[in-house]
Amino acid sequence: MSTEKKVYFAHPSAIIDEDCEIGEGTKIWHFTHIMSKCKIGKNCNLGQNVVVSPEVTLGNNVKVQNNVSIYTGVICEDDVFLGPSMVFTNVINPRSAILRRDQYMKTIVRKGASIGANATIVCGNEIGQFAFIGAGAVIVKPVPAYALLVGNPARQIGWMSEFGHRLHFNADNIAECPESKEKYILENHTVRKSD
Repeated sequence: MSTEKKVYFAHPSAIIDEDCEIGEGTKIWHFTHIMSKCKIGKNCNLGQNVVVSPEVTLGNNVKVQNNVSIYTGVICEDDVFLGPSMVFTNVINPRSAILRRDQYMKTIVRKGASIGANATIVCGNEIGQFAFIGAGAVIVKPVPAYALLVGNPARQIGWMSEFGHRLHFNADNIAECPESKEKYILENHTVRKSD
């Protein structure tokens, strides 16, 4: 650990290797393994049976549900949600008999994105900010910000607000989040929040 004083909670069954950075207020639960050289931000919650591999970066307030393995090459920005048993990969063409540790691909999950239970994220892709990946979806290409994707292979079926509500655009390509009342604009297959 990088500091003398422990500023996070770890269940006694958790294994935390040396040379990790773990932020204040983070909680690490039963049978979770945090490997060396990873960086975990403040106020994260890592559920039961989670593995965080070397050199992974998790931002602040990342929620990792049970049975998730986060492999080397993955970067999650702030406020990311990783649903139960979702899967990351880090080699595009794995073979047991061939070592490809020098071919790990980067996967970036941008701020506020949510990935549903049992979804699979094929390595080398970027999940845009506030995107929403449905349960069981298989992501094989980059995901735009605010996009809602489902299926195998995943296909986009709509757009989501930062509050996690489906957006319905009017004839002027403007939508309002029913909870926050924030407005969103759709232009050239890109969504942005109105100023």
